[in-house]
Amino acid sequence: MTTHPVTLFTGQWADLTLDEVAQHASEWGYDGLEIACSAEHLDVWRAAEDDAYLQSRRDILERHGLRTWALSNHLTGQAVCDDPIDFRHRAILRSKVWGDGEPEGVRQRAAEELKLTAVVARKLGVDVITGFTGSKIWPYVAMFPPVGAEVIDAGYHDFADRWNPILDVFDGEGVRYAHEVHPGEIAYDYWTCVRALEAIDHRDAFGFNWDPSHMMWQGVDPVAFIVEFADRIVHVDCKDTRIRPRSGRAGVLGSHLPWGDPRRGWDFVSTGHGDVPWEDAFRALRAVRYSGPISVEWEDAGMDRLHGAAEAVQFVRSLLWELPTASFDAAFASNQGS
Repeated sequence: MTTHPVTLFTGQWADLTLDEVAQHASEWGYDGLEIACSAEHLDVWRAAEDDAYLQSRRDILERHGLRTWALSNHLTGQAVCDDPIDFRHRAILRSKVWGDGEPEGVRQRAAEELKLTAVVARKLGVDVITGFTGSKIWPYVAMFPPVGAEVIDAGYHDFADRWNPILDVFDGEGVRYAHEVHPGEIAYDYWTCVRALEAIDHRDAFGFNWDPSHMMWQGVDPVAFIVEFADRIVHVDCKDTRIRPRSGRAGVLGSHLPWGDPRRGWDFVSTGHGDVPWEDAFRALRAVRYSGPISVEWEDAGMDRLHGAAEAVQFVRSLLWELPTASFDAAFASNQGS
């Protein structure tokens, strides 16, 4: 038996009930769900106070023969550090977090929801929460008009000031935060991950959700990332990226073109249909002794999700072969006695 359960991330299925997603996942052969704290799937404010509601989430999983090893709170995490807070956040946050929309109030309520998510995770026996952090300094990524070093420094201090109290609760609940390395966040590539870890003094509660799709279009080596941050990878999301042949027109920033537009230089595609070096990545994950879940995150503007998610679980399982019980060259020693 492989040590890696294969799960389906429910974030892209928020238009369905958790029961409906669970039924699909079970029929396709998934072991469990990475449950998003959005829509009907999991309301952590309610789950923290209503044991019957929380039990209803457990009952759904049990009814379909599934488990959960991780929760996701990407959407709320985005609002913890973001500046500005605007119409984009109103579209993704619960009304309880958005409130009257006053930016600092939104950030504070988002932080409270992240703390509650750790409490609910412990009640569910879950050790990992995946998500985003937001960033005060992402708008300055182009560094023009000129941005002084003190502004960037202040952005990392803001991240530490806002996330350390959240991580204190995570420590208390024995839960780790798996930050998804992603543009728009405080840590979006190799060097910003280094800087973010330094800002919080490398505390153990903060790790990474390895999702290679965002590294690919930035030109970050997703396999080298596994090796460099071996002790920080606490969750894996499988999403693929297809890099189109360079036309001399499309840049890496997407040109404000919609997903699936053939003029784009790259697109997210269903796992196994892009350019992520999956076999190299899975070998590296085994080498660094990652033993957690492998979660399929379906995003593909050119493929029906029912087809993509059903196919992806089989693709992932094809890479989860058994490890050898001895070195492949150990058999050569048997000739020494002849």
